[in-house]
Amino acid sequence: MWNGTDRLRALNAPQRVQVELDEQRMPRVVKRGTGNEKRVESFGENWRMDDEWWRQPIVRRYVEVVLEGGGRVVLFEDLITGEWFVQMPT
Repeated sequence: MWNGTDRLRALNAPQRVQVELDEQRMPRVVKRGTGNEKRVESFGENWRMDDEWWRQPIVRRYVEVVLEGGGRVVLFEDLITGEWFVQMPT
């Protein structure tokens, strides 16, 4: 009998966010829903990923940031759609 507790679920799934960029196209402000806005205090690593070209292309730009208040997250921009997402670093 399936009660729902034994089903698999994704961990650390990306969440869509809105991002304001500075003049160099680096994240300046991250907005998660209404009224939840955090300024970027510092940057860590950044990298680009191009993958799955033989199926459906995945082209992303990743930026590790520290948000105001000390929260460290990884942001990525889907370079095909222009959408931004956030994930907790692993």
